[in-house]
Amino acid sequence: MNMENQPEEKKSNNKLFLVLLALLLIGNGIFFWLWLQERGRANTVVVEKQNVVVERDNVKADLLDLQKQYATLQTSDKGLQEDLDAKRTQIADLIEQAEKHKNDSYIISKLQKETETLRKIMKHFVVEIDSLNTLNKTITAEKEKVTSDLHTEKEKTTKLSKDKEALQSTVNIGSVLKAENSTATGVKFKSGGKKEVETTKASRVERIKVSFVLGENRIAKKGSRSVYIRITTPDGKELCKSPDEDNMVKFNGGKGFYAAKQDISYNNEDTAVNVFCPSPNPFIAGKYLIDIICDDVVVGNTTITLK
Repeated sequence: MNMENQPEEKKSNNKLFLVLLALLLIGNGIFFWLWLQERGRANTVVVEKQNVVVERDNVKADLLDLQKQYATLQTSDKGLQEDLDAKRTQIADLIEQAEKHKNDSYIISKLQKETETLRKIMKHFVVEIDSLNTLNKTITAEKEKVTSDLHTEKEKTTKLSKDKEALQSTVNIGSVLKAENSTATGVKFKSGGKKEVETTKASRVERIKVSFVLGENRIAKKGSRSVYIRITTPDGKELCKSPDEDNMVKFNGGKGFYAAKQDISYNNEDTAVNVFCPSPNPFIAGKYLIDIICDDVVVGNTTITLK
């Protein structure tokens, strides 16, 4: 071995050692720096997670409180009540999202903003409901007043109506015509029907003549009148042309067959009337009851007895 080369080789080994040592120190330094960075990042993540949990709990608490406040809001307005129900449904959905995405800072932040928006909307609801309640109270008071006034007016109208009915009843009673001087005779005709002869023999009677005067009545209605003669025969039957609806007349709330009808013109003054009543069968002996009917009222009566 050459002794002269040994110092050079030793020197070279020392340099290599120093280089390795330097590289080792640099590597350790880099590793330590990376470790510090990672540790800092881990601490940041822990802090962020803690913050997210705190924010989630705050948001959830706010939402639960908001849910209670919305539950106290009530209104009779159908449209407004539908809006309230929609917001309550939305809050319930947000609470569910807060629980579902409890580690998602973006979602939690978004939920915070929506919570604040819902709180502002709730304030508007409160103002609107108060306004509606005030308006409803005013309307209720006005309605009660109107109802009271209407009741008063209704009572007045009812009284006036009763007074009118009473007056009308008096007028109606007063306007009923009266058949005065009512008489009935049996007649037969001679000279081809030009001459009438009175008779009381049933076998000779061709018609019963009913004579009367419709008395003067200034409050009765002027104009055409139909006068009906109703005759009850001795055997209790009603004398009529034929027993059908066409030969019936209303009177005093009931109905009966009439023997004859005559139209007259009434001008609020005494009006003499003669009505001839035929019979589809020969007249029989006995007493005949006769009613004179006008305007659905029996206005007079008389009798005749045939032998």
